[in-house]
Amino acid sequence: MTVDVNIETSPLARSRGAVAETVRPSPPPAAGGTPRAQARVGEALRTQRGWATRYARRLWVSDLLVLVLVVYTTQLIWFGTGNVDVSIRADHRLNDVSYWLFSAILTTLWMIGLTMADSRSPRVLGTGSTEYVRVANASFVVFSVVIIASFLLRLDVARGYLLIALPAGALLLLAERWLWRRWLLAQRVRGEFAARVLLVGSESSVAEIAHELQRSPRAGYLVVGACVPSGRVAATIEGSDIPIMGKVDDVSRAMEAVGADTVVVTSTDELPPFKVKQISWGLEAGRQHLVLAPSIVDIAGPRIHTRPVSGLPLIHVETPRFSKGQLFLKRATDLTASLLGVVLLSPLLAFLAISVRLTSEGPVFFRQTRIGLGGREFTMLKFRSMVQNAEELLPELAAQQRDAGNEVLFKMTNDPRITPVGRVMRKFSLDELPQLFNVIGGSMSLVGPRPPLPSEVEQYADHVHRRFLAKPGITGAWQVSGRSTLSWEDSVRLDLSYVENWTLLGDLVIILKTGKAVLAPGSTAA
Repeated sequence: MTVDVNIETSPLARSRGAVAETVRPSPPPAAGGTPRAQARVGEALRTQRGWATRYARRLWVSDLLVLVLVVYTTQLIWFGTGNVDVSIRADHRLNDVSYWLFSAILTTLWMIGLTMADSRSPRVLGTGSTEYVRVANASFVVFSVVIIASFLLRLDVARGYLLIALPAGALLLLAERWLWRRWLLAQRVRGEFAARVLLVGSESSVAEIAHELQRSPRAGYLVVGACVPSGRVAATIEGSDIPIMGKVDDVSRAMEAVGADTVVVTSTDELPPFKVKQISWGLEAGRQHLVLAPSIVDIAGPRIHTRPVSGLPLIHVETPRFSKGQLFLKRATDLTASLLGVVLLSPLLAFLAISVRLTSEGPVFFRQTRIGLGGREFTMLKFRSMVQNAEELLPELAAQQRDAGNEVLFKMTNDPRITPVGRVMRKFSLDELPQLFNVIGGSMSLVGPRPPLPSEVEQYADHVHRRFLAKPGITGAWQVSGRSTLSWEDSVRLDLSYVENWTLLGDLVIILKTGKAVLAPGSTAA
């Protein structure tokens, strides 16, 4: 988790920064690198600098094209190609304005609303839902203004025209922004269209934050250097290729050397109380940014609140709450969706049951004891996808070298116990459909932590038992994040993050991602 901090850069502050710069020790020559290296950095900086402006300009053009298309198409659908007018009855006088002009005014107001809502700010592009929320809010505000103005000025605007243009325009804008985000994320994976980050703090905190940022390139933070108390120039952060550019007093020159536009303070233990503010004074307003990264991870945004007290920005992290309303909402959603799913999928369930029964010896369903809510045991149902004596063969296979799973979860990409029909079912996760009956019975949820085996729970550390605060799920964050390739640490992190930050919208996102993963299968189900 990072907290972006804006600190006003006043002329006095800038002068203080300049004074502070004059008394800083010069970094060793290695910090700047050779002339050839400096030239490469300069070229990279020129390429990266202004990416947000270029991207925002593309968004502006595509927003305009979408709105022109929606508004004028709505006009043609509702009125045809004729020259229809909007009547203005203000001041007991009757004036007419062509709908062609009114559509142009509406499009202009909509574009102004998107700009005023800061929907193209680099702070909201590429991650989170803020960009989409701002687009939706701007659309709602624009049409509220149009409706109020129509009432006050007594405009005879066709209601159907507005009722079509508003939802159609908002939905197409959101779809357009989603497509642009897919493109932006692809560029960030390649190291482009991202903030160039200089990390400042202790070596251990720098290494930890660098690992988290490098694990999520789509977040848009490209780590290009670090300043640590030891200032071991020409060295790198342990476990990475991130160069150490000097001590924490060398931030300004280090930023210039590596072409960084963002400073991320990873810890303040080794920094004097005034140092963070001094760093902010040396940043160029509007182009360079300061980010504070507290050493807490996997905390969702709604649980975080900042509260300034005497100039001190206190970060409040709320403890997880599981209200009766939340539990009722989740259970009602589970029950409704699972009952509907069983009804709609009943032909497929019958076909799979017959296929399993006719192609291999043994029962149709595979019943297995798993651990659920509160650490209680329950029987989980699946279509049998393995031979009848699969459990007896497990010790022998566990001793072999595996190419999937991790130190706790047993998996094999080509498990010899899987039947031909079972292999097809597992490829598309069809063997898990009987778990809908577990959901109806209340032992499972549609979305939740992975249901573990009792033998796996015996290996749990104390903190891992927090995953039993929620019902296990047919799908979950673990399933849409690479089930067979996840380390045990990552599996636990995803489950605990889900339990502590549950939202109904988050469940919907996971279900949609699960559908995508099923249509493009790659790993074996749990």
